Parts: sequence; C-alpha cells; structure tokens
Amino acid sequence: MNQDGPQAELLRRAAEALARRDPQSALGLLDQADRIGPTHNGALNRAVALRLIGDFNGALMVLDDALAMQPYDFTALLAKAAMLEKIGRAQAAADVYRNALKIAPPRDRCPPPLAAQMDHADGVVRRHAEALRDHMKHEVAALRGTTDPASLDRFDEGLEIYAGLKTAPKQEPLLLDYPRLPAIPFYDRALFPWLDTLEAATPVIQAELEALLASSFDEFAPYIAYPKDAPVNQWGELNHSRKWSSLWLWRDGERQDAVCERCPRTAALLESLPMCRQEGFAPTAVFSALQPHTHIPAHTGSSNVRLLTHLPLILPGPARFRVGNTVRDWKMGQAWVFDDTIEHEAWNDADQMRVILIFDIWNPWLTDGEKALITAMMQARRGFTGEG
Repeated sequence: MNQDGPQAELLRRAAEALARRDPQSALGLLDQADRIGPTHNGALNRAVALRLIGDFNGALMVLDDALAMQPYDFTALLAKAAMLEKIGRAQAAADVYRNALKIAPPRDRCPPPLAAQMDHADGVVRRHAEALRDHMKHEVAALRGTTDPASLDRFDEGLEIYAGLKTAPKQEPLLLDYPRLPAIPFYDRALFPWLDTLEAATPVIQAELEALLASSFDEFAPYIAYPKDAPVNQWGELNHSRKWSSLWLWRDGERQDAVCERCPRTAALLESLPMCRQEGFAPTAVFSALQPHTHIPAHTGSSNVRLLTHLPLILPGPARFRVGNTVRDWKMGQAWVFDDTIEHEAWNDADQMRVILIFDIWNPWLTDGEKALITAMMQARRGFTGEG
C-alpha cells in the first residue's frame, strides 16, 4: 500500500492545527505520521508544536533531528538558534545564527517575517562579537604599552577580525593575481625613501596643476567611461560623469606629451621616481579630481604586482579614503602607498573639488628578474588573446 498519501494528509492536518495554534492536536497527528516514517517536514512542525507548549529543550532535540536530515536548512538553523536563546545558551545561539547567515538567501527575496528573523540574527551575532571584542581588549590592556603604535594598530585590527567584527583584507585583482605577495592595505613609508622628495615638491606640482585647471579643465575626462552596452555595476552614478574626472600624464605606459609639456617640473619629478615601467601597461600617472560630496564606491585594481601612490594637491575640506578596514584622511603634504587590489573607496566630504596625484610603482617584494618576467608574461598574454 502506498502510504505517501495518508502521511501527506496527516502532515497537512498537523500544519492546519498549528495555524489554529492547537499544538496538542498537531502532535497527535504528527505521531501518526511518524509511525509511517520520519520526515523533515514532520520534524519541523513537531518543533513548532513543542515550542508552542513551552518545551524548548524538546523542540531543540527535534530540530537536531530535522537538521540531521537536511543540514543546510536555513529556517531550521534559525529555529535552532532561537531555541538556544530561549534556554539561555547565548553563545551557542550566536554560533548557530552565524552559521545560518552564511547560507542565507538574498534578503530582497525573503518575506518580511523571515527578513525580520535575519535582522534579529544579525543583531545577536554582532552583539556577541562586540562583547567578545570588549572582553579581549580588557584582558590584554596591560600589555598595550609594550608595543609601538604601528604594531598596535595592526593588533587592534587583528583583534576585531578575531572577534568576528571585521574580515581580513584580501587582494582581489581584476587582471593578475601574482602569488606570495602580502595583502597590506597601506605600506610602511620606510620602504619608499623617495616619498620625502615627492612631498617636498607639493608646491611645485600644485602650481602647475592650478595652471592646468585654469586653462585646460575641459580636458579632464570622466574617469569611469563604460560603453552603453556594458554592465556598470557600482559605477552607474559615475559612468561618463565629470563628478570624478582625470587628466593623464602617463597612461598604460605611454607618456602623454601634450600634458607633460604643460607641467614640465611635475613630469620631470615623476621621471625621476621609481614608477612601474611595463611597456603597454605602465606607468600610469594621473591628476584625479573629485567633485564636492562625491563618493567613489568600493572597487579593486588590476594587479598586485604594482602599488599606487597618492599625493594630495587640493584639499578644500574633509576627504576620506578606505583600504580594507583602514580609513585615513588625506592631509596636505603627506603621500601614501597602498595596494589597490584590496577593496578601497573614497569620499570628498568638502564643498569644493578635491584633486590628488596618482601614480603606480612596482610592488617592493618583487625582484628585478621577476619584474622582467612578469612584463614579458603579460605582453605574451596580450599577444595571444589580441586584447587591447
């Protein structure tokens, strides 16, 4: 005799009883269904019935049975975490909520009640992580004076990652992900002694930039310029927009003579610095202008074999820059070097335009031999694929 039909009918009637908030009738029907054979749906409904009569430990045991049948059932994991909360096992609840959120469906596809449960789970996980962070900070407080500020800054980030409040920065290059290079958001300036020379030249570069802005600002072109048929993703607002515009001194390894001739001292300075040199690819050097109250959304660069240098030139007010978990304010006369294959974004919070100089350099962890090999490899790939 095919018993699927009778069992399905019993499960349907049990669900109706639960909808009427009649858990005892539901349990009786579920007992009959289980005599035919245990089911995942039956276990979930039994857990609901036990919860309604206040048997939270019993509901927890039944949810474990359901998860033994389907370990990646998102709603069952949420229900289990809720039962753990009910019986006072806060840490275990946070752990289960965290695992559930890893497999959560897209929130915009969830009905409001499920989205509310996900919001609750997010809150529990966050509060647990914050409590863990605060506890660890308290326990190590006496040791904080034994290390230097730079190491302490890295430790604090590591502590928040360990607590679950942040994720470790990772390289996500769009073109070349070269192995065994460290994921360092902002590099130690001691690796680049020429930064002092660059910073000292700020007034010279500013003067030439101001002349360009006065005579040739129309030549600053939108930095983002995807064709109409291309997916723009996060660049919808800035695509073909002069909110973020640029004037190139070097582009994909080619010196832009017409621009360099109008800022000769800046061009000569850049020539003297260890820019990344790869025929057909680098260096790149550009004046980057960001209009007031404009945000450059999070993105990553093309290759971790090179790093980017920023030198602020016009800072009319607050302007921020984030790489990974680290947010810095630009300060006049202070340059930095960062890995742009780590997610980064920028804000001009001022009421006037912000302009910086950007150029690329080789990653300092590469040998000269590797640089030559990498360049030849990239040129070989371009020749094979015919890509521009």
